[in-house]
Amino acid sequence: MSPSPIFQGLRPIDCDLHPMVPSMRALTPYMDEFWADQVVERNITTLDSQSWPIKAPKTIRADWRGPNGRGAETVEQLRTQVLDRFGVETGILNPLYGVQLVLNADMAVAFTRALNDWIRAEWLDKDDRLRASIVLPLQSIEASLAEIERLAPDRRFVQVLALVMGEDPLGKRQYWPIYEACERHGLTFGIHAGSAYRHPQTSVGWTSWYLEEYAANQQGFQSQLASLVTEGALVQHPKLKVVLLESGVTWLPGFLWRLQKTWKGVRFETPWVTRPPAEILRDQIRLTVQPLDAPEAEVERALGHLRSDDMLLWASDWPHWQFDGDEAIPPGLPERLLPKILRENALATYARLHEGALA
Repeated sequence: MSPSPIFQGLRPIDCDLHPMVPSMRALTPYMDEFWADQVVERNITTLDSQSWPIKAPKTIRADWRGPNGRGAETVEQLRTQVLDRFGVETGILNPLYGVQLVLNADMAVAFTRALNDWIRAEWLDKDDRLRASIVLPLQSIEASLAEIERLAPDRRFVQVLALVMGEDPLGKRQYWPIYEACERHGLTFGIHAGSAYRHPQTSVGWTSWYLEEYAANQQGFQSQLASLVTEGALVQHPKLKVVLLESGVTWLPGFLWRLQKTWKGVRFETPWVTRPPAEILRDQIRLTVQPLDAPEAEVERALGHLRSDDMLLWASDWPHWQFDGDEAIPPGLPERLLPKILRENALATYARLHEGALA
């Protein structure tokens, strides 16, 4: 298959791909005997979140659905639908499977380890273009650190992954050892849209419908950025790059203005925040451009308010429905920025990608 001409031979780096786990039985070969038996005895068939309607058009593109109506579950489908279709040089796998929802910490650790090993064996080993995130069992900080140490020697893991709405704000000090490990191993910290359902998805209570939850993710991303700055996590870990995945983009300039304006009035509370918050976030935060939440005519003006050409990363968001056909570059992006968005910014963000990048 010839790559889509929309990319003009730029060999894009896809920062957000979502392989789908067929069922829990696919993971049992990567569990020890006890947990594999638990899956059978408890009849645990899936950890797919029930709040995301799997057959809704937005959840999975019609032409990216398999015969069972679900998203692609094999490397062969990924090659056809994205890697070969768009001439992708490197694609980063971010598995969205409900291991973060499990309340039993021991079970969560076992299932997360199995998910990471499944990704390595069934995806990374089958296509040299693929890299992946280490999914963290954040039910346990100690186990999360152990998982980073276990998988970091495999240089195909380029990032660790958490959900935007979890147990606590991510700037809190209990998470700092994870950021230290990321810095030490050259891993980015990815925060993806989604919830572990420990708390309501909005500040005013639980939602009733998918539309409410989808829109509420923006509030979650804002809260996490405020936490990472205010608690001092980014100042303490200046080499850490944080990637917001499937977060949208155009909400960020207004949020930066409000955060910085308020900081000026109460900065005595947080003397460790030694630079304006907007400067810190422009240095250390990156965002994927699927979905790009702005009308085409307003995109360039909205991006100008970011005051940085280095923050945006391209992603297909496969298999979610954010664009039609080959229109994988959001309309309205300035052509002058495409080399940076499609490739250069990713190489500057993910330290480990340099080890496999072509000259």
